Amino acid sequence: MTRDDRDILEILKSELNFIEKGGYGRSVRTPHTPTITFQDSISCMEFPTHRHDEGCALMRFVPPEYRSECVPCHFIPLNRAGETAATLGACGDQERLEEALKGWLKSTIAQLEQARGEEVPV
Repeated sequence: MTRDDRDILEILKSELNFIEKGGYGRSVRTPHTPTITFQDSISCMEFPTHRHDEGCALMRFVPPEYRSECVPCHFIPLNRAGETAATLGACGDQERLEEALKGWLKSTIAQLEQARGEEVPV
């Protein structure tokens, strides 16, 4: 896999924008098949092959014990309860999954902006 050298802050902002515009709904090309969180988005450099390894920009958020999973970004803790895309996706509640993902993205973006000394919008 090619190393993902894109700026992580821009990746996360793009992902948030993607979700807020309804990006994980059903695809126009394959309306019978729902898209998969992270894998079917611009955050994944390996779309559509979905290979994941240490070169993935999202890997820095994956707990070490889940880095060998097939889709490690599905094990990023999205909230204080430790829910992940894997656990929320298993429940079948896409709306709850996307809300948790949006919350995580907003929080992580704010933390990165603060760490870089950028102005965090209120």
